[in-house]
Amino acid sequence: MRSPTQIAHARPDDHFDNEPRDVQNPALTPIEWMRWAWRLLTSMRTALLLLLLMAIAAVPGSLVPQRTSDPNGVALLYRDDAARAQMLEFFQLFNVYTSVWFSAIYLLLFVSLIGCVIPRARHHWTALRQIPPRTPARLSRLPAHVTTTLSDENGNELARRAGMLLRSKGYRIAFYGTDTESPSVAAERGYARESGNLLFHVSLVGILVAVAVAGGFRYTGQRVIVEGETFTNARGAFDSFTPGPFFLDSNLPPFSVSLDAFEVTYVEDDPGALGFITDYTARVTTKSLGSDPASSTVKVNEPLTIDGIDIYLLGNGYAPSIIIRDLAGRVVLDETIAFLPQDGNLTSLGVVKVPDGLAEQVGIIGFFYPTQSTLDSGAYASVYPDLVNPVMTLNVFTGDLGIDDGTPRSVYSLDTSSMRQLTGGTSGADSLELRPGDEVDLPNGLGTIEFASVSRFASFDMAFDPTKFPVLVFTLLGLIGLGLGLFVPRRRVWFQFTRSEGGTSMEGGALARGDDPRLDDALRDLSRAIAGSPR
Repeated sequence: MRSPTQIAHARPDDHFDNEPRDVQNPALTPIEWMRWAWRLLTSMRTALLLLLLMAIAAVPGSLVPQRTSDPNGVALLYRDDAARAQMLEFFQLFNVYTSVWFSAIYLLLFVSLIGCVIPRARHHWTALRQIPPRTPARLSRLPAHVTTTLSDENGNELARRAGMLLRSKGYRIAFYGTDTESPSVAAERGYARESGNLLFHVSLVGILVAVAVAGGFRYTGQRVIVEGETFTNARGAFDSFTPGPFFLDSNLPPFSVSLDAFEVTYVEDDPGALGFITDYTARVTTKSLGSDPASSTVKVNEPLTIDGIDIYLLGNGYAPSIIIRDLAGRVVLDETIAFLPQDGNLTSLGVVKVPDGLAEQVGIIGFFYPTQSTLDSGAYASVYPDLVNPVMTLNVFTGDLGIDDGTPRSVYSLDTSSMRQLTGGTSGADSLELRPGDEVDLPNGLGTIEFASVSRFASFDMAFDPTKFPVLVFTLLGLIGLGLGLFVPRRRVWFQFTRSEGGTSMEGGALARGDDPRLDDALRDLSRAIAGSPR
């Protein structure tokens, strides 16, 4: 045995035991860095990671109030916790879906999918035009293999019969060695699997494009309509309006909606469910440009569509008609005001503001009880949602309504920080109490207030969303592509026929792309069919 010293002397002169520490990888040029980044971005792994990341990034949009869908929630958060609201504002969490970081993920995913699809589509197109590959020299090395001895028949005739059978099974075929002693047929099928994968990814790109482009033209608006009132489809007529980035006022089609009646069906024959609402129906009259008025109904799960705009019924309640006069008897306010329901029995809260016409600015917080009852504590409550014993109580305030500085104020709230309470609460005076048809004096000789009547109101959401149809189409195409990619096997099959002393030997082999548990069974079924097929 040679010693370590002898072994060392036997090594070449340029050999070294340890890698030199000064060896470094060659520096990449800017173009090479860009090529590396592009390959990384357009890999399927990156696309899946970005898809998962976008799903995670969308979660804050359901946890934090969004300006587009819940502006009041954002305002309340600023009022209750300004520091937290400012932090959320810094990270753009009030506008998640239009934020810089969400848009970056969206655009990267779009580019990644495009970069994945185009090369794969080009490669797939090339593969579709190629004939099946030549028969391997050793079919026995394939995952599935069979050998059968047939009767003394011509090998080319057997190959022809095998080709006809394989073509009937949906295989593409090619013949090899027809002028030799061992003719063979090569077949392959399952290219629909890759076509399905491409269709699935193209559908994802289509959904992204539809949401990004067509979604820019959509808009939603909300409007409360009282019985007998008419809404005209104009931007200024909405109570709230959320347009897309590409929206123009000229996109609003001209039409009108009149609320003729709002009907509610209650349970009345079951004491255990008395007052339970079983159905809402808004009976409306619609009129589009150049058409006659048409009567329609809107229900909770049955929206009405006019000129491509879907009209949904959101809520309902009562709208008392209130008339306020000054000391001289002149009418300073005559409005039907929607009171917002506070419970299942439609105890409702409303606000009346009188900025001009009286000696002082007046604000009123009203409570409406459709079926008023007095609790043991002396407080009022509604015990039934229908109009059985309607009563309205009013707490009157005077002072600065806070509207003279031009700051927009909600019509459903009253800022009493700069006002003095004259009735109700800690004022020492009882709240004003009225029934339909009653008229009472306002405190401090301000004038009178009359509860003229009460009507129903309905809250409607009007939405135009051009993304629905293309997203539906691309979603269906994606499901078809996913089904093809999951359930269509990709196989290659070869059969070779060799003349032997006992007849003609048929050797078959099969290869699958990916996991195919039925590969052996499929090959055996094909070999039996070839052996037993008629001449």
